[in-house]
Amino acid sequence: MRTSSAFGEIAEILRQRHLILDGGMGTMIQGYHLQEGDFRNQGLVSHAKPLKGNNDLLNLTRPDVVREIHKSYLLAGSDVIETNTFSSTSIAQADYALEGLVTEINRAGVRVAKEAVAEVVREQPKRRCFVAGAIGPTNRTASLSPDVNNPAFRAVTFKQLEDSYYEQAIILVQEGVDLLLVETIFDTLNAKAALFAIERVFNETGVRLPVMVSVTITDQSGRTLSGQTAQAFWYSIQHSHPLSVGINCALGAHEMRPYLQELAAVANCYISCYPNAGLPNPLSDTGYDEKPSDTASALGEIADDKLLNIVGGCCGTTPEHIRAIRDRVTDIIPRPLPKPRGRLALSGLEPLVIAPENPFILVGERTNVTGSPKFRKLIEDNNFEEALSVARQQVDNGANIIDVNFDEGLLDSEACMTKFLNLVASEPDISRVPIMIDSSKWSVLEAGLQCVQGKAIVNSISLKEGEEKFKEQARKVAQYGAAMVVMAFDEKGQAATKADKVRICQRAFKILTEEVGIPAHDIIFDPNVLTVATGIEEHNSYGIDFIEAVREIKSSCPGCLTSGGISNVSFSFRGNNRVREAMHSVFLFHAIQAGLDMGIVNAGMLEVYEEIEPELLKRVEDVILNRHPQATEELLEFAEQFKGKSTERDSGAALEWRALPLRERLSHSLVKGIVEFIEQDTEEARKELGRPLNVIEGPLMDGMRHVGDLFGAGKMFLPQVVK
Repeated sequence: MRTSSAFGEIAEILRQRHLILDGGMGTMIQGYHLQEGDFRNQGLVSHAKPLKGNNDLLNLTRPDVVREIHKSYLLAGSDVIETNTFSSTSIAQADYALEGLVTEINRAGVRVAKEAVAEVVREQPKRRCFVAGAIGPTNRTASLSPDVNNPAFRAVTFKQLEDSYYEQAIILVQEGVDLLLVETIFDTLNAKAALFAIERVFNETGVRLPVMVSVTITDQSGRTLSGQTAQAFWYSIQHSHPLSVGINCALGAHEMRPYLQELAAVANCYISCYPNAGLPNPLSDTGYDEKPSDTASALGEIADDKLLNIVGGCCGTTPEHIRAIRDRVTDIIPRPLPKPRGRLALSGLEPLVIAPENPFILVGERTNVTGSPKFRKLIEDNNFEEALSVARQQVDNGANIIDVNFDEGLLDSEACMTKFLNLVASEPDISRVPIMIDSSKWSVLEAGLQCVQGKAIVNSISLKEGEEKFKEQARKVAQYGAAMVVMAFDEKGQAATKADKVRICQRAFKILTEEVGIPAHDIIFDPNVLTVATGIEEHNSYGIDFIEAVREIKSSCPGCLTSGGISNVSFSFRGNNRVREAMHSVFLFHAIQAGLDMGIVNAGMLEVYEEIEPELLKRVEDVILNRHPQATEELLEFAEQFKGKSTERDSGAALEWRALPLRERLSHSLVKGIVEFIEQDTEEARKELGRPLNVIEGPLMDGMRHVGDLFGAGKMFLPQVVK
């Protein structure tokens, strides 16, 4: 695929100065005081619905007005003018029963804008002006239900949005726009559908145009209407490699500043800002408070701090505003373009960056019908509301990501995935974390991808059906903006030995990075956690083979991540939670040392490594690390004493530790998350040390330092730290 010449031309301008956009179209149209008749031509004389206010229709009925507005912005100094096509999708035009005119409206919108550019260039031959195809958000949302009584309902689907955006984008591109602008985004899932459609257009035409993306932060909460933070939004759309990302509409420049700082700190593309002229004021001529000098001053202060590359105006701004903005930023050096950071960044409503400061990521496993009998029963009973409580419990227990799986023969897996993820989207305390969409069926994975606005993880794809299918699915996952778990399967089956695990993952890595173009940090290898202590000799090395495979995969596939379904390792001890928890903690401790980045595990079913009874710890490590041939038999025999007994966390802790010295008791309570004796012990410490501050700075800080040391050494996990 070739890139258009606009890339180089715009990049050259951005190296030298700020790129100047135009201002509000609607604001200017209001000044013409148009009537119903202005929105009708001969073909629309008898149209049944009122058309006044359908500004995009003016491309057909009053092109002279639209052309004049475009020209006024160009003469004021705009480098880029937007086509008057903000609402020119079939979905948006359905309100006026004009879906059939979408092609004509978009075609005329590009033509009128190019005519204005041609007129200005004739008058000013040294000018280089660009036409951006404007693509608005539509009047429907894919992430939110319009029915308060049915939060799983959606008025529009991802596929409907994609098809509608495709219909618009293909016309804009064919008619010769220089770039595309997906703007005023209030729902990230809508934007992802637009970007998906645009990529489809590029693939079909064989030419890639620059794409600008601009989100709307609706108020001082710093979030979109669908609930995402600015940083989470960027991680959701960065897969599209936009020319720029920025903020427009809803707020003035002063109010936008903190969210622009948030974007500028993480985005590796140019930053744009085209604010409203302050806040709405119905008594003002433009409907907004700010005069040109006010808006220019506010934007200039942000530009002074090198946060911006592209500036312009939105609602309430006029050519006078654009002229003032251009004059204010003329001599300011724009924000330098940062280098990509090369790390996995996921998002729900909030961001999750997999970085050294996050040493291990826990994926909650209980929203999985194959692993949780309770969850499966709730889904089979169609009790989705109660099933949400399982997801909430996983997040409350410290899961960084939740794994969702509906692979059960009697379920309509696609429908279950769609309904459940739509319900999750209505629960901010759950949807704040990223989703791992888990299925062995591609149709179910794709159904899930079409429901999540954040950057999700697909679990999983593999080489099981051959290279071509593998590459096709990987490309589609990337187009949806998700990271991918790659299982250690190939055409011969599941890898069980270290050698096979490493061989398959290395082969997959080479294909994905060199042939498909997937960034290494979006690849998560799962080398298959298999069950140990089964009594079958060849299974004895399954634990250590996984651990050593992780070590070699991380070394030979630079930048990739690794994961695994941790509870698989202990299936031989189902019903014996004390032993299973110890096995999970031991297995994780050694796997994390080898480089394991994340694990699918019940976030509430982990023991603190250092708190495992020494004899149990020795026998479990003998099994996990396959230290001697009798390891399985010895653990099976030792584990009998724990059958049917609740874990220490479940029972409120055995009380032998109450005989320890005061400081050790406080440390033990902190490490174990026990609150039963905390008032009694801290009061005893206060009497002994004299002042409350001495208690805080003494034994409590000592205990927290111990917690920090355990966490840093991989002997304690985030859920236990949170507790």
